[in-house]
Amino acid sequence: MLPSRTAQVVALALVLCATSLLPAQNTVIPPDSTLYTNYELFNNLTTVLWSVCGQTQQTDGCYGSGRLGPFGQVGAMIEGIAFVNGNTVTRGIYVIDSASGSSGDGVELYVYKKVDVVSQSDDIVTVTLEKTVNLPLVGGTSALVSMAANTGFLFIGTDQSPQAVRVQKNNLAITQLGGFSPPINVTAITADGYGYVTVTQGGFENGENAFSVYSPNGGGEGDGGGADFMLNTRTAVQTNILPASNHPVRERAVHWKASSAQDLVGR
Repeated sequence: MLPSRTAQVVALALVLCATSLLPAQNTVIPPDSTLYTNYELFNNLTTVLWSVCGQTQQTDGCYGSGRLGPFGQVGAMIEGIAFVNGNTVTRGIYVIDSASGSSGDGVELYVYKKVDVVSQSDDIVTVTLEKTVNLPLVGGTSALVSMAANTGFLFIGTDQSPQAVRVQKNNLAITQLGGFSPPINVTAITADGYGYVTVTQGGFENGENAFSVYSPNGGGEGDGGGADFMLNTRTAVQTNILPASNHPVRERAVHWKASSAQDLVGR
């Protein structure tokens, strides 16, 4: 027996009511989405110049500029996730000084806060240094620094240290990550679009190497032999600059996190 017209109307009303209770899609467009920030290294990698340009609803051009530093030597930089509150956008800028201290081989994290207050005709930009953190890594003017990030963490390493570190963004707590035996220095840190991060140690073309994978919440996912790395949709991994190694080839073995023996089936 087919439902009556009244029953169909009631059912439709119930569906519409239930649909109205679902969370709305986030369609908010950040007020600085038509603006961009360019960075430039200056004074033998000891100073960073920044400038904000683009357009607002009524104007176009450049709206602010300034400098970061001085540093011993800028080894790596990355921006943080943008937080939007009305017409104000706040994000972090993370700079690694890879030649800090009197000896020039320290590694220090500089945390800046960048605030854009966007109106129809202007963008008022301020960049302030929030904190500096000494990292338990070895640097130097010839050190290669690797850094990747997800929403909650920074992963940082140098090719002079056999262990990378994880820095929690909200309190800058430092965790030294596990290494391998015999020790292998960090050669790359890469991330994918979901926030997974791979720390690679050793040569990419040949030689002794290993990798560790970390989840978006910072926990370890697995590790193994081989110079594995990740890709994302924003920046290419430049394979021609990944280092080779003269160590003997290491046998590849992969160890994945598992909650039970059954989880390992098929891996």
